[in-house]
Amino acid sequence: MTAPAWDPYRSHIRVFLRGLHTEAKLGLHPWERHDERPTRLIVNVEMLAPAEGAAPFIDYDGVRDAVRAWPARPHTDLLETLAEELVALCFAIPAVGACRVSVEKPDIFNEADAAGVELFRVRP
Repeated sequence: MTAPAWDPYRSHIRVFLRGLHTEAKLGLHPWERHDERPTRLIVNVEMLAPAEGAAPFIDYDGVRDAVRAWPARPHTDLLETLAEELVALCFAIPAVGACRVSVEKPDIFNEADAAGVELFRVRP
C-alpha cells in the first residue's frame, strides 16, 4: 500500500500568494461581457508539500506570471475555469501535494465584500 498523497499527521510547508490583484474579461451575464470593462479579481493560492527534514523549494513565480497575464486572455465565462487552471499550475510543481486556490470578484454585489470560488485539491 502506498502512502496517501496528503497526510494531515505529517509536517508540511505552505507557500502562498495572498491578495494578488488582477483583471480579466469574465462572466456569464450580458453586463459582464464588455471588453472595455474587465472584472477586477483577487486571487489567493496556497501550495502544500510534505516537509520532513528540510522543506522543499516551491517556486510560485509561474503561478504569479499566469495570473498577471489574465488581463490579456480571451473572455472566460466561469471563475471555476480560472481556478482549475491555477490548480493545474500548482500541480506542475512536483513537490506540491495539495493546493487551495480562490478567485474573488470584489465588485460584483454592493452588499457583499466579494463573490467567488475556492478549490482545495489533493494531488491525484
